[in-house]
Amino acid sequence: MVREYRVDAAPGILIPLFAGHTAKVQDAVATQTQWDDLVDKVAAGPPLYSPLKLVDSVANVAEMFIHHEDIRRAQPDWQPRVLDAELSAKLRRTLGMMARLTLAKMPARVQLRTPDGKTVLTAGHGPAVTVTGAAEELLLFATGRPAHVDFDGDPSDVQAVKAAPKGL
Repeated sequence: MVREYRVDAAPGILIPLFAGHTAKVQDAVATQTQWDDLVDKVAAGPPLYSPLKLVDSVANVAEMFIHHEDIRRAQPDWQPRVLDAELSAKLRRTLGMMARLTLAKMPARVQLRTPDGKTVLTAGHGPAVTVTGAAEELLLFATGRPAHVDFDGDPSDVQAVKAAPKGL
C-alpha cells in the first residue's frame, strides 16, 4: 500500500537511510485505514500516478502469488496447486527478472530450468548447480520460499545454494 500510494515513503523499503520515514507512514496507514479499504486498494492496484502502474500486471501478480503461497504453505499437508495457463505465463515472465536480482550473489552458478528442459536463467558465479521445477516453484525458490524443486550438482555446492540468502 505504501509503495503504491505514498511514493515519498517507497524508498525506505529498500534503502535503510529512509526506512524510518517509511515505517512511520506504514504505521499510520495501518492504524488509520479500515481493513476493507486496504483490501479494495490492493485489488485496484497502483493509482495512475504511481510509477508501479507500468509494471503492475507482472510485478504485483508475482508478489501476490508469493504471499498467497506463503499462507497456503504454512498449513499442514499443503500440496502445490495447478495454476491456470494465464497465471503461469505471467509468473514465467516475472521469474527471469526477479531471479536475476535475487540470485546474483549465489555461491555457485545457478541455472534455473523447467521440467521440459528449458533454461530460464543462469545467475551467480562458481561451480554449476541446476535447480529444476515449474516456473512458479522456481519463483518461490528464487525468493527464498519453500519450493518443490530438484537440485543437481556437487552436494556441497547444492547445500551452499540452499543455505544462501535469497530475496530482495
